[in-house]
Parts: sequence; C-alpha cells; structure tokens
Amino acid sequence: MKAAAELMKVFITRRIPQEGMKILSGATGVCEVSQWDSDEPVPRAELLKGVQGAHGLVCLLSDKIDAEVLDAAGPNLKVISTMSVGFDHLALDEIKKRGIRVGYTPDVLTDATAELTVALLLATARRLPEGVEEVKNGGWSSWKPLWLCGYGLSGSTVGIIGLGRIGMAIAQRLIPFGVKRLLYTGRTAKAQAAEVKGEFVPLEKLVSESDFIVVSCSLTPETQGLCDKAFFSKMKKTAVFINSSRGAVVNQVDLYDALRGGQIAAAGLDVTTPEPLPTDHPLLTLKNCVVLPHIGSATYSTRGIMSALTAQNLLGGLQGSDMPSELTF
Repeated sequence: MKAAAELMKVFITRRIPQEGMKILSGATGVCEVSQWDSDEPVPRAELLKGVQGAHGLVCLLSDKIDAEVLDAAGPNLKVISTMSVGFDHLALDEIKKRGIRVGYTPDVLTDATAELTVALLLATARRLPEGVEEVKNGGWSSWKPLWLCGYGLSGSTVGIIGLGRIGMAIAQRLIPFGVKRLLYTGRTAKAQAAEVKGEFVPLEKLVSESDFIVVSCSLTPETQGLCDKAFFSKMKKTAVFINSSRGAVVNQVDLYDALRGGQIAAAGLDVTTPEPLPTDHPLLTLKNCVVLPHIGSATYSTRGIMSALTAQNLLGGLQGSDMPSELTF
C-alpha cells in the first residue's frame, strides 16, 4: 500500500450522494479525498484553495472550472469528473491544452429528465399550479365551463428542438398521449426518429406548426439565444413552450413579452438564466409561466447512479485506465 504522502489527492466541490463516496472510500491505496462539506456551492476562494495540488477534481454544473482553477490546481491534475451531463461550465480549450481527461454522466439521467419534461409540459398546458392555488385561496366556487381550461396533447403537433437522447425519450413518452404529428429539428436527421414517426423539418416550420414546443438541445454558440422575439412571434397564439435543456437557449426578456402580450399561451421552464432565478424576476409574476428549480434529474435513483458514475470516471482517470463515460473533445 502507498504511504499517505503518495496517495493521489482528490478534491470534491460538494456533498454528493453516498453511492459515489462509497466507491471512493473503497478504492484503498489510490486517493485521499478532501471535500467542501456542504449542500451549497463551494465559494470561489475555497475552490481555488481546495484544488491546489489535486490529481483529481469532482465538480458540479454550478462550479466554473476555468484557467484560474486549472492554474491553482497545478500540473498534477489528471482528471476532472463532473456529476452532470452538461459541460458548459468547463473551459474545455484550457483543459485540452493541459491534457486533462474529463468524465461526465450522460445517459443515466435521460429517463428522469424526460419524465420531468413531460410532467412540466402537462402541468403548464393544463394549468396545474394555478389550479392548486385556486383550491388554497378560495377561488374554487361552482363549476364553470371555461374555468382553468388549458390545452391537451391528443390530436396535437409536438415540435422537439434537439432529438438527442433526452429529446428522443421525451418523444417516446408523448406519443401515447395521442400526438398526431411529431416534428423535430437539429443539425441532422436522426435514424431513430422513425420509431416515433418524427418528421425532420426546418426550425421555422417547427415553430409555426407546433402546438407544443419542447427544447432539449445542448447549449452551443448556435443555440444560445435561439428562442427570441422572432422565434416567439412565429409560434401559434395557443402554443405552449417548454425548456428543460439550458436557460441560455432562451432570451427571457423576449419570452416574458411574448407571454404577457398573449403572443404564446404558456411556458414551462426547468432551466433559467441565472440559476436560481431571483424571486423578483418578471417571469415569476406571470400565471402562464411555470418555473421549476432545475430538477430534471432529481430522482433518488438517478442521483445515486450519477454519483457512482462520477466516482468511477474519477478513478479511471487517476489510474490511467478506461473511464465509463469519458468526454471526447
């Protein structure tokens, strides 16, 4: 067994589920772990201190890993393992320059995120938060023919922007509701779209013909601010907009204007800019906007699997062996 001084140093930026910690503590003689022992994000100064001399870093989506952090870590850093499917918090150019390997957690959160997206779509379209509020505040009186009416999926056209793993899982869950047409857009047509009878169409056609638009693309320079005034102005007035991808895909000022002015019917967001969204944000004043606190992958099972995969990726990187989910870039 290596002496303690020879153990590789690992810094973990947050408390993570026990599944991952058990794997790391079971890796006898490989690493010694230090951790920011809180459910809250690590302050920048503590991150820069904690990462010094580290061979491995476990981080979350809220941790900005840039040149400053990499410089603070120094030349020992071999691997960064992020407990997320997204990696826009990582300065990949800088990481690549230094020859550092990156692990991430795709696939494992696909089902949970797809389920949450469908739940958000239904809650938004059928006005569930409004309904709950009316029950609580005494607004529920006699039955009224048009009270709290919303929009149903049966016979509808659904447009999915980004038919990747999560987009496809969303489509598979929506089809049984009786969706008539499923449109999708992205860089290329996808062979698996045939399973859901998906039609590959230009963005403009998807936006103007869909009753429900679901954004599930990754954040890239092309998709940043994609959903803006021009986008919302092409949507049907009765259409519902859902985003469970990344907040920065949406121009929130333009979304607010579209919702307030009746340009579109409603919106449901599991992601925002910034996160958390300030409690005085204009979007939170609108009844036709449902905002969730980025809980797409929040099932006990999924978070446990993510934690375990993060630990396995880290150990693979430290030992110079295969990582179960290595990011190629």
